Amino acid sequence: MTKAELVAKMAEKAGVSKKQADKCLKAFIEVMAEALQKGERIAIPGFGIFVVRERGERKGRNPQTGEEITIPARKVVSFKAAKALKETINQK
Repeated sequence: MTKAELVAKMAEKAGVSKKQADKCLKAFIEVMAEALQKGERIAIPGFGIFVVRERGERKGRNPQTGEEITIPARKVVSFKAAKALKETINQK
């Protein structure tokens, strides 16, 4: 699903214009990015939890040359789906 398709579906479900839905989606993404940048945990009941985790420095290999390289430590966003979301996805 593309962003345009998502915005269209959101507008339809909420009964608002696509322009309003797009504005809400942009605000949602902005707020989430700011919270995650601060290291905050975002829990959306029935959907899941977003959290920032530290990924340690590790060794890797350049696939073209086979040379061993060091991959630096960094922060990554992790998502854990809620039970309700898992059940919805697995319904037949």
